[in-house]
Amino acid sequence: MIQRIQTVYLALAFIVTGVLPFVFPLWTLSNNQPEFFMAHQVYSVLFGLSTSLSLLSILFYKKRQHQFVLGRLNMILNLILLGLFVYRSLNLSGEAIAVSEKGIGMFLPIVAIVFLVLANKAIKKDEDLVKSVDRLR
Repeated sequence: MIQRIQTVYLALAFIVTGVLPFVFPLWTLSNNQPEFFMAHQVYSVLFGLSTSLSLLSILFYKKRQHQFVLGRLNMILNLILLGLFVYRSLNLSGEAIAVSEKGIGMFLPIVAIVFLVLANKAIKKDEDLVKSVDRLR
């Protein structure tokens, strides 16, 4: 059933990792020029993988265990992405032409992780409900 609440959470995670990085810059350089994720290949690949995992999770709506595992992998991927953002912002302070101001785009992995946690919680709840019904038979 594709009309479950976890599909909504996964769709929101898809939007956060697939659409919003094009809208919000990761940081602003010293010359007041915003820098988006496309400037770095690693960030592009990680955002693309996260978006793909969210879409695959939505498409695996009949296989709750696969959905749960893909959600966990997506959370790990977003944690890696967040770690890279924090590493970059701490190592490259505003001294050179590097990062002078952090943007909203740096916090998108946190929002995606929140939606993925909510989706996994709903998937787990559905799985427990199915198991309890199977016990009654």
